[in-house]
Amino acid sequence: MAQKGVDLDQETFSCSICLDLLKDPVTIPCGHSYCMKCIQGFWDAEEKIHSCPQCRKTFIPRPVLVKNTMLADLVDQLKKTGLQAAPADLCYAGPEDVVCDVCTGRKLKAIKSCLICLASYCEKHLQSHLDAAAFKKHKLVEPSKNLQENICSRHDEVMKMFCRTDKKCICYLCSVDEHRGHDTVSAAAERTERQRELEESQQQIQQRIQDREKEVKLLQQEVEAINHSADQTVKDSEKIFTEMIRLIQKRSSDVKQQIRSQQQTEVSRVKDLQEELEQEITELKRRDAELKQLSFTEDHSQFLLNYPSLPPLSESTHSSSINVRPLRYFEDVTAAVSELRDKLQDILREEWTNISLTVTHVDVLLPEPEPKSRADFFKYSCQITLDPNTGNRQLLLSEENRKVTVMEKPQSESDHPDRFTDWFQVLSRESLTGRCYWEVERRGTGVCVAVANKNISRSGDESGFGLNDKSWSLVCFPDSFSFHHNNIKYSISAPVPSRVGVYLDHRAGVLSFYSVSESMTLLHRVQTTFTQPLYAGLGLGYGVTGEFCKLK
Repeated sequence: MAQKGVDLDQETFSCSICLDLLKDPVTIPCGHSYCMKCIQGFWDAEEKIHSCPQCRKTFIPRPVLVKNTMLADLVDQLKKTGLQAAPADLCYAGPEDVVCDVCTGRKLKAIKSCLICLASYCEKHLQSHLDAAAFKKHKLVEPSKNLQENICSRHDEVMKMFCRTDKKCICYLCSVDEHRGHDTVSAAAERTERQRELEESQQQIQQRIQDREKEVKLLQQEVEAINHSADQTVKDSEKIFTEMIRLIQKRSSDVKQQIRSQQQTEVSRVKDLQEELEQEITELKRRDAELKQLSFTEDHSQFLLNYPSLPPLSESTHSSSINVRPLRYFEDVTAAVSELRDKLQDILREEWTNISLTVTHVDVLLPEPEPKSRADFFKYSCQITLDPNTGNRQLLLSEENRKVTVMEKPQSESDHPDRFTDWFQVLSRESLTGRCYWEVERRGTGVCVAVANKNISRSGDESGFGLNDKSWSLVCFPDSFSFHHNNIKYSISAPVPSRVGVYLDHRAGVLSFYSVSESMTLLHRVQTTFTQPLYAGLGLGYGVTGEFCKLK
């Protein structure tokens, strides 16, 4: 009884808005008490007319709130004597909780709902469902506010049936009334089937999550690879350009040194000549002075006596060899360096275009899904022409080098290092990168539709398509298919068509062979890594013709 009194006091001194003990209690005109902040917040949410949350009495104007000091003191005294918030084992229901349908007064929070009773119970009132045999078969679920939705609005019965025809829950009376003749089952049976579908969907979702997580991880690795490749390429490019700059600076220094060396040589030679000329001038001036003095001699005998002692003037050895070129000494060097600069600019301009295109064409996107219809494949169609320099000498090319036939005698073809010598094979002129699609029409038996690296061997047994690690081939016989790579054979069970389609996604490493008819039938798909451009190839037997088709 004492505990009951404490419970009563707790409800008496609790705010019906926050469900906790009163804080700064105020009493409004209708006599109900609330926490000051709680009632203020409640009234702030209302527009013009203010009311009591419990009795709904309205007040105009909004009452002035004054703290109820007596009630506040009483709450403080009760706290000091042991009155606290609701005990831990008594969880009162809040605004968002499911309440116990059995509790009276202040209701406790429900912990279970019964689908048979269509009621919710707190821990105390649930005990009968756990103990009494009559309730053992009742279905207890997590607390639900929607129990009434399980009641048929027409017959006021629990809806334990499901109409598959109308896809709705119904009660038993509905099944014999307006749903008579419909496909009806128990709700439990429908739930079992739907649960199975749900689990399958969950498995699919979980599998897709795993797939997407793997793809996210791959994308992260792709980002890291892109960043690493870009950083390394920038580093390597800077190193190469630095070496180029250093090389140009070295050449500049060499030219400068050669010019200065030649300058010193030429200046020294000119100065030596200048010194010789100056000495000659001094000597000539001396001779001129002697001759002048002799010419002024009045004594004829003395003049004639001294005249023979004068040696004749020697002929100058320099005047005729000196050729003054006004400002034309090292200008030819400037012209040669200018020509080098112009050539270097042209090279840089051409190579920069290639570098820029190479950077622009870096494809860092995920591979696109493989096409499904023939029209989709045509988006990637490419025209294939055969390279006569690669064809075996017994192969005859025609139809603008798209068609090839095996002849009985060798053709008059000159020797070429790219020519196949031991197999009736030929490669395309075009290198294949990116996404490509082409079709091959065969006539006769024994046709090999292939792709290969440029450096595939051209002679010996290992040069056959599919017999090495540099080629991939689909061999078509009248009644069987087989795929060959690195001398490993994979048999294919499928009807042999007259036309084969080949789809290549070079970057994604996908190579697919299709049987072409009204629809596209996949014969074989390869997932690998291609490190070089590929070339389309054909290998033939005696009397067989193969042709790369024109695709429209």
